[in-house]
Amino acid sequence: MKKSLLISCSLLLLWSCQNQAQNTKSNTKTMETQAAVSAETIYQFKVTDLYGKEFDFASLKGKKILIVNTASECGLTPQYKDLEAIYKKYKDLNFVIVGFPANNFGAQEPGSNEQIAKFCEMNYGVTFPMMSKISVKGSDMDDVYKFLTQKSKNGLQDSEVEWNFQKYLINEQGELVKVLSPRVLPTDAAIVGWINGK
Repeated sequence: MKKSLLISCSLLLLWSCQNQAQNTKSNTKTMETQAAVSAETIYQFKVTDLYGKEFDFASLKGKKILIVNTASECGLTPQYKDLEAIYKKYKDLNFVIVGFPANNFGAQEPGSNEQIAKFCEMNYGVTFPMMSKISVKGSDMDDVYKFLTQKSKNGLQDSEVEWNFQKYLINEQGELVKVLSPRVLPTDAAIVGWINGK
């Protein structure tokens, strides 16, 4: 009798352990699935370009993306030249630059979208996609920049846009992978090496 009671208890304990392990496994899978579903990428955003047309970031799937906030009257404005140079050099290698004019720093982007487009074309021959003017900080910060600057959304880090021409690097899966200060030139090894997969 004692022996059969001992066997029954052992079997019950074994069944309980197995059941608990399966539940833990199932809960882990559920949590992983929820994390994957809630993870944000740049592909969720649709914005408007300088010419009033819709620009869907989902159209850039599979490309490396450099996002930069620009200004026409800044000491760093000549970076447009290097941005255009690396865009032309690497655009056929699944690389794109997306510019966002912003007037947040020293009122150095006062113009309308039309004036900005004219300035970019005439002075720097810009051919990479340029979006309509937005705010990259403060209470009216654009949703794209909320994603870029908040770890809770991008999963990488919190950051603040320091000045015009700050750079955000997005990988082929639409995830933020690096934030570079405004003074890092577009031709810097940190950017060119990343484009080339080094």
